[in-house]
Parts: sequence; C-alpha cells; structure tokens
Amino acid sequence: MSTGQIILLLLLILGASAFVFRTWSKRRRRKRLLASELSGHQRALIEKSVPLIRKLPTDLRRKLEGKIALFLDQIKFVGCNGLEVTEEMRLSIAAQTCLLVANTGTWYRNLYTVLVYPHAFTSRRKEQNGFVVTESDSARLGESWSRGPVVLSWTDVEDGAADARDGHNVVFHEFAHQVDDLSGHTNAIPVLNKGQDFRDWERAFIDAYDRHVRKVDHGHKTLFDAYGATSHVEFFAVAVEVFFEKPAALKREEGQVYEQLSGLFRLDPASWD
Repeated sequence: MSTGQIILLLLLILGASAFVFRTWSKRRRRKRLLASELSGHQRALIEKSVPLIRKLPTDLRRKLEGKIALFLDQIKFVGCNGLEVTEEMRLSIAAQTCLLVANTGTWYRNLYTVLVYPHAFTSRRKEQNGFVVTESDSARLGESWSRGPVVLSWTDVEDGAADARDGHNVVFHEFAHQVDDLSGHTNAIPVLNKGQDFRDWERAFIDAYDRHVRKVDHGHKTLFDAYGATSHVEFFAVAVEVFFEKPAALKREEGQVYEQLSGLFRLDPASWD
C-alpha cells in the first residue's frame, strides 16, 4: 500500500469516527433533554400563558417538559417587524407545540426556525388557473411551510392560548400542518400510529368534512371553524384545534374524528376536565 493510499485510509477512518461521535453525542444530548425538567420559573410562565397545561395529568406534564426542552434547544426563534422574542413567548409557543407530540415518538425533525410577528402579517400567494397565474396579498395569523419555517402572529398566539375553550388556537393549527407534513406530503394523512387503520382514518375525516362543508354552505352553526371547509388539509388542522380545546363536544358530535385524533396523539383530552 502506497503512502497516499495509507493517508486516504486514515482520513476515511477519521471521518467515519467523527461522524459516529457526532451521532452518539447528538443522541446523548437528546436523551438528556427529554429527561430534563423545567424550572419553577419556567413552569409558572407556561401555566400563566397557556392555562390548558394546568389540566394535564402529572405523567403527561413530565413528558411534555422534556419535549419542551428539546424544542427550545432545536428551534431558533426570530422576531420580525421589530418584535423582541421573550422567554415567555418561547415557552408559550413551545408548550403548545409540544403538546401535540408529548405522548408519542413523533418529532418536528425538519423544523429549525419559527418566525414571530407582533400582529397579523401580510403574505403573498400565487394561484394558477390554467395558464393564468394571479398573485394577491392577504393578512395571515400563521403559516406552516413544508420542512419549515413556521410563521406566527404573537397577538394571536397569546389570544389563542389564553382561551382554552373557544376552539381556536393558531399554534395547534400550524403545527398540525407540520405533523401532517412528516409523511412527506401535507395531505391530511399524517403518519398513523400502530393500531390505526388508514381506511378508518379516511372514512372518519371525509365524512366529517363533507358534513362540515354542507353546514357551512347552508349557513348553519358548526363545531369547526368555517375555514375548515376550504380543503381536507385545513379541516384536519381545524379539527386538531377543536380536539384540544373542545374535546367533549368533538367526542359527542364527531366521535370517529375524536377517536382517530386520540389514536394519533395518544391523548384523551376529554378526560382532563
């Protein structure tokens, strides 16, 4: 073996060793974060801004704290339009976000940035109809992009968290899209848990969506926000909002949807009251 070949072999060994060490170190850090607990100060801030957290069973709160620690370690929060992102803002967003994945192995593996605006922000959208492409600006409370980032209006994050019974929560909505996207497509068919059947999921959501659209079209009162009639994707996100904030009503009116979301998140919020 020539000197050049020996050097190349050594470089390959060093590179492989460095990769193994980084992977081991990352897994070790993740395990440590998931096992960590929040400080009393952090808990107080979360319970103040997200009263829903006070209802959680003790064992679930312990799991949630570990997920919050992992989320805060992974995510960079960026304030927009002059907003300074405070510790309370980060904790509030992280607590709501991590509640969706607190009791499962699901994780926001493709997300690294959350943009936070002071208020509703303007977003430019493109729509194509045949060869005609139109662009328009619209006011948005939040946006979720495939593989990140997530964009949020702090005013609406704050309002959504403060009232845990109105069925409206922009963080639950946008991060439902992130959970949906983990399958590789944002199509209202997330990666289901063991024991869940795609046919049952499809039947529950298509039937509920069709009923919702009919009610909206006829001007009837609906459990879900009317925005859910826009598409199956938006209906899934709206249903997640209702699952956490109006669980008893959802279980009563759309029991199959509740059952599927309960299986997806491994949670039973109707029992928290």
